[in-house]
Amino acid sequence: MFSRKLWAIAAGLGFLFFGGLGFYLYSSDSFSPSRSQSSSAKDSSRILENSIITSKTDKVEDEPSALFNDPAISQAWGLKKSDAGRAWSVTKGSRDIVVAVIDTGIEVKHEDLSGNLWKNPGETGKDAQGRDKASNGIDDDGNGFVDDVYGWNFVSNNNKLDDNHGHGTHIAGIIGAEAGNGKGITGIAPEVSLMILKYYDPKVAGTDNLKNTVAAIRYAVKMGANIINYSGGGTEYSKEEYEAISEAQKKDILFVAAAGNERSNSDQHHYYPADYKLSNIISVTAIDPSTQVLASSNYGVETVDIAAPGQNILSCLPGGSYGYMTGTSQATAFVSGAAALVMAHKQSFKAEDVKKYILATGDAQTQLASKTRTSRQLNLYKALTVLDQGVSSSGGVALNPQNLKFTVDPNETNSKSSSDNGMDPNARQMGEFGRSLIDAMGTHKRLPTKLGTKQDLD
Repeated sequence: MFSRKLWAIAAGLGFLFFGGLGFYLYSSDSFSPSRSQSSSAKDSSRILENSIITSKTDKVEDEPSALFNDPAISQAWGLKKSDAGRAWSVTKGSRDIVVAVIDTGIEVKHEDLSGNLWKNPGETGKDAQGRDKASNGIDDDGNGFVDDVYGWNFVSNNNKLDDNHGHGTHIAGIIGAEAGNGKGITGIAPEVSLMILKYYDPKVAGTDNLKNTVAAIRYAVKMGANIINYSGGGTEYSKEEYEAISEAQKKDILFVAAAGNERSNSDQHHYYPADYKLSNIISVTAIDPSTQVLASSNYGVETVDIAAPGQNILSCLPGGSYGYMTGTSQATAFVSGAAALVMAHKQSFKAEDVKKYILATGDAQTQLASKTRTSRQLNLYKALTVLDQGVSSSGGVALNPQNLKFTVDPNETNSKSSSDNGMDPNARQMGEFGRSLIDAMGTHKRLPTKLGTKQDLD
């Protein structure tokens, strides 16, 4: 009798234990971020990063900048970290530079974004009957898309770009929110044209995110984008995606991709499209204000190129509001904005030249030595000013110090304040920077190749 009671109690405890364990595992898999999270049960190969809105407001506190009058500009630590203020004294960008933002769409009427939206010249103006081409229901430019004025929605196959997530609007704001309008924030490239390509919508079930991504890339190539910003990804290699980005490479289009928020080493566990072996791709990871790579961010000395601000980044949100988000998505937008500035400043440069300068002119940081290929964080000012200081597009550094006008940066913690060993601080700084630049460009050593071809995976 006694033994039966013990068996009954033991069985009950076992049921509770294993039942609870099973529920926990189910809950963890269902509700926590995972690599397989997608809007489609059949497609798990391309997902949005798990960027969440940490706070949101319709108005921002008025803290004016000396350069622009946008209220929240001084709240954006990433702008200070990447030396945006001095960069804007060189150039604010150009609306001739088109950045294709492949994401969740955008708030088209947002006060800080509407003025910087790309407009398809073939779908603007009046048609032969005097109707507005933007809404006449006709494919006026014959590109296969009807009334694609600002871009295209590849989820629903129409020109409605509404952002039902917030991610796309946030990314677009980091890249190119308007400056000097007395509203909200300022983007990295405050003068730019944002082509909006929607590949993901959390409210639409059964969509193939990878297929939409490939279609969006091909649209960007066809319609003449200069830069493609892609903040999603997955662990599966895709021949179609690889070929689409390869076509972008042939058309001299820079592809800036998020390294991913998988908490893993991309050298060992690849993340695509960031890890494809293509020379037009920049893979970006995220750092916090102390220059530490975020615990959630992917890293890799062979696969991740550079780091940029990605923690609690203030930007635009749907409904005319603003808020903070975190992830390599946000860091990727910083680099896309930087590329837009460089292209505007040196319009003769090819995409791969722009990539070289962005990587080579970043600030070297010991914290990043085991995290990225270059051990560098983005520096917008240096990416622009070194172009005018005797550095050729091939990466060669002029030996004549008269051609180098680089001065001591007060933000550099390792700069010398006096003439140590009889050497002028400016000369020391120039010498150190020259060596750093040569190292980054790999002129005396072969840098690790990026992974990602089908042969590599086999």
